[in-house]
Amino acid sequence: MTTHPRAAIILAAGQGTRMKSPLPKVLHPVGHRAMLDHAIDAAEALHCERIVVVVGAHSPEVRAHVVARLGEDAVAVQDPPMGTGHAVRAAEAVLGDFIGQVVVTYGDVPLMRAADIEAVFETRDGVTVIGFEAADPGAYGRLVMDGETLAAITEAKEASPEVLAITTCNSGVMAAPVGLLFSLLAEVKNDNAKGEYYLTDVVELARKRGEPTRVTMASEDSVMGVNAQFELAQAEALFQKIQRETFLAAGVTMSAPDTVHFAWDTEVGAGSIIDPFVVFGPGARVAERARIRSFSHIEGATVATGAEVGPYARLRPGADLGEDVKVGNFVEVKNVRMDAGAKASHLSYLGDGSVGAGANIGAGTIFCNYDGYNKALTTVGEGAFIGSNASLVAPVTIGAGAIVGSGSVIVEDVPADALALARGRQVNKDGAGAAFRNKAKAKKAKSW
Repeated sequence: MTTHPRAAIILAAGQGTRMKSPLPKVLHPVGHRAMLDHAIDAAEALHCERIVVVVGAHSPEVRAHVVARLGEDAVAVQDPPMGTGHAVRAAEAVLGDFIGQVVVTYGDVPLMRAADIEAVFETRDGVTVIGFEAADPGAYGRLVMDGETLAAITEAKEASPEVLAITTCNSGVMAAPVGLLFSLLAEVKNDNAKGEYYLTDVVELARKRGEPTRVTMASEDSVMGVNAQFELAQAEALFQKIQRETFLAAGVTMSAPDTVHFAWDTEVGAGSIIDPFVVFGPGARVAERARIRSFSHIEGATVATGAEVGPYARLRPGADLGEDVKVGNFVEVKNVRMDAGAKASHLSYLGDGSVGAGANIGAGTIFCNYDGYNKALTTVGEGAFIGSNASLVAPVTIGAGAIVGSGSVIVEDVPADALALARGRQVNKDGAGAAFRNKAKAKKAKSW
C-alpha cells in the first residue's frame, strides 16, 4: 500500500440522455455490476483514502447508490451542470483538508482498472493525463506533445489538420496534487461556445506556471466511455472477452468461450470444464476440477471440487454443492447445502434445506418450502433415498438412510433407516380397462 495519500474524484453527474433509459447511465451494469461501482472498485484498489463521487441533482438514485456504498460524506453535488471542470470543483469542499494527490475518473468508464491508473501517481508534482492510441481518433481530444511533455489538449473541432493527424488522444483521466488542481481550476474560464468550465484547460494553465505536464498511456479498450446502449453492449463484450481470456490463462477449459457469460466476481478453479452456453450471475464460486454443462445458470452459489452441474441446471443464491455432488438436467437448487456425493439428477426443485452426503434425490422431487407466507426447511439425511415424484412438505426431516417411496407426499418426519409410503393404495379391476374402451368407442360412434 502506498504511504503517500491518494484521493479519487469520480464524475457521475451526466444526465445520460443518449441511453434513453429511466435508469441513470452510471447505474447500468457491465458484468452484472453498475458502471459506477467498477469506477469505485478501481479507486479502492488504488488505496485512495478519500473517494468523492460527483452526482447531479437530477439523479437521486445515483446519490442513494453512493451513500449506500461509501456513505454521505462521499457525495458532492454539481448543480447546475457546467462542464467537467465545474464538476471537479464541486468536490473541493467535500475533500476538505485532504493533502496529497487526487485523480479524476469517470463513472461511465467501466473497464478502467487500478493497474491502468497507477502510473499517474508515480510523480508527485504537476499534472498527469492518461492518453491512449486511438484506432479512429475521430472526435477525441488530441494530446499535443513537446518531446516528453504534454504541450496541449486540443479538441477535434478546434484542431488544425496537423493536430487532427495525431492519434494520441485524451481519456479525460487526470491527476495532480490536490492543492494544485483546485488552484488551477479556480483560473479556468467559461468563455467558450457552451459556456462551460473544462477540466482540460488546466494543462495550459499549468504550463504557464511552469508546472510539469505529462502523459501516461493506457489501452483504448480500458478507457472506453459509455454514452449509449450500443456502447454499453460494446463494453459488455469487451468485459466478457477479458474474463474469458483470464480464465483460459488460469487453466479453465472452455470449448466455446464466446458462449460463456461471466459476472464481475465469478471465480472458477483450474482444471474445471465449462461447456458452451453457461451463464454466471454475481456471486458464483466454482472450485477446481468441477464440470458445468451447457445451458446452466449459476448465481450466488458455490460448487466444490469434482461436482457436476447440468445441463440445464439452475443454481440460485445459497446453493452450496459439496465435493462430487451431481445436480443434473432441469434441477433447481436454492439455499440448500448438498454434502459430498449427494445427487439430484433430474427434474427437481430443492429449496431451503440440506441434503446429506451420498443421498439420492429422485426425478421430480420437490422441497415444498413455502406455505404462502413463510419459508421452512427440509432436511434429508446422509445416505437417504427419495423416490421419484416425491413432495417433501417443509418443515420436515428425512433421517439418515431412510427411503421415501415414489409419489409420496411427506408431511411428517421420517426416522433414520425407515421406509415412508404416503400414497393411495393401488386397486386393479380385471377387465375394466377393456369395458371402458368399448363404452367410449360406442359413445363416440353414436355422436357421429
